[in-house]
Amino acid sequence: MDLIAHILLFIFSFLILFFSSSFLIESLKKISRFLKWKEFVVSFFTIAIATTIPNLVVDVISALNKVSILAFGDVVGTNICSLTLIIGLSAIISKAGLSVPSRTVQGSAIFTILVAVLPLLLALDGNLNRIDGILLLSAFLFYLSWLFQKRERFEKVYDKDVGSQNIKSFLKHVLFFIFSAVLLYLAGRQIVNSAIFFSKYFYLDLGIIGILIVGFGNALPELSFTLQAARKSQDWFIVGDVMGSVILTATLVLGSVVLISPIENLELSPFFIARIFLLISALFFLVFIKTGKKITAREGYFLVLIYFIFLTFEILTQIWLK
Repeated sequence: MDLIAHILLFIFSFLILFFSSSFLIESLKKISRFLKWKEFVVSFFTIAIATTIPNLVVDVISALNKVSILAFGDVVGTNICSLTLIIGLSAIISKAGLSVPSRTVQGSAIFTILVAVLPLLLALDGNLNRIDGILLLSAFLFYLSWLFQKRERFEKVYDKDVGSQNIKSFLKHVLFFIFSAVLLYLAGRQIVNSAIFFSKYFYLDLGIIGILIVGFGNALPELSFTLQAARKSQDWFIVGDVMGSVILTATLVLGSVVLISPIENLELSPFFIARIFLLISALFFLVFIKTGKKITAREGYFLVLIYFIFLTFEILTQIWLK
């Protein structure tokens, strides 16, 4: 009975997480229009932060519950999903592929890949301590300083032709944002509780649950947003969101988690397959971005295939270990 209850609560919590994240993203977009934020800021920060909030909520709650390993698995799993399934499906739906001629995107691509694998490098000694957390947060601050160096990146105003909005409408969206954030917190707390229960019930490592289930679930809001953007051919929005999301989860989110609750005696064997596929995903993402400054539909299919191969290997490995 406990198992069925936890499964239902787990699914229900992810549904709340998905819809509240969607509301939060829409609220932030409306707030961005009212404040006349720049297109670049909306893409790389506003939306990336909004789609990363589920990770931040779930992972910080994990840290507060002294199960930071769940957060580590979530970060790895989410970033694999972002660099393969999300960007791949977006390229397929966009038909003409994702065009990425921007110098900012090209430069950010290299940093994105380096940051994506940074947690793996820091964890090689079997620990992620507070010094590692400071290094991750420093990498995030370094990226911010690099982005803000050139003013021309902020010239174009996001959705400037939508018409004026009154202060009443603005305040309504702020309230929606706060309400969505509260729902996110409640859903995140239940997801962590259920993940701990599943780990004990099925004798699974919490890191594996983070990689396969929590990581994918937390990526759903980002997947929904990028697919909508792909239908509108908003290539800059998609690539900016994905890269911003990868950077935020690997630095700001994981760095915050490790500062709250360091991961000691980290057993890396459950992450063997995930580490390999994160490196493969990062490599092909960078190659596709750099060749022709475009991710084609064919390359999108290849990235999606990588994700499903990864899932197959992970699931078969867990079955074999049992």
